[in-house]
Amino acid sequence: MEDGKVKKQNLRNEIKEKLAGLPGSDIQDKTDRIGRQLIEFANFMESETALFYLRPDYPVDIRRIINQCLRMPKNIVLPSFDRDRHITLWKVTLLEKDLLGDNFSPDPARCKPIHFHEIDIAVIPGIAFDEKGGRTGTGRGHYDRMIPKLPNTARKVALALSEQIVSQVPMESHDKFVDIIITDQRIIYKI
Repeated sequence: MEDGKVKKQNLRNEIKEKLAGLPGSDIQDKTDRIGRQLIEFANFMESETALFYLRPDYPVDIRRIINQCLRMPKNIVLPSFDRDRHITLWKVTLLEKDLLGDNFSPDPARCKPIHFHEIDIAVIPGIAFDEKGGRTGTGRGHYDRMIPKLPNTARKVALALSEQIVSQVPMESHDKFVDIIITDQRIIYKI
């Protein structure tokens, strides 16, 4: 029997293969629909401080979504992860100026640190999701370590292409769930 890590890696490969068959314009159209749904989502509209991610290894590229949100009266926060697995949250105001040379990490010289308790809604990345809120990411465990640090009242929301939704994500004891998944076709509330 396959262990959880192998099952997850097989699922990641399956999703990547499925998405590789989609034209880039389809992925961008779906991402734009997801962005509109997020911005119109009641929990998001009511939030003051929203945590996002900004990594190239997730199917939904949310850079455009973040830029839209930066024009709203809302605090936008990005995480940074160091080699010791320490997580720091940073308030960003302009992506073009507030990121380090890798274009994914907030620049501590330009960004203000934010405490976890300030987060109202957290956009959590993933490669695959199921309707119970199960998720698998890239396998590094960054977000499984971050989710418990968030306030219980903070909504954990995933943004996913409909092709990323599977019948069941193999979950291990350390894996964390999301509350809501916004796709290009529907909004899924954890059952």
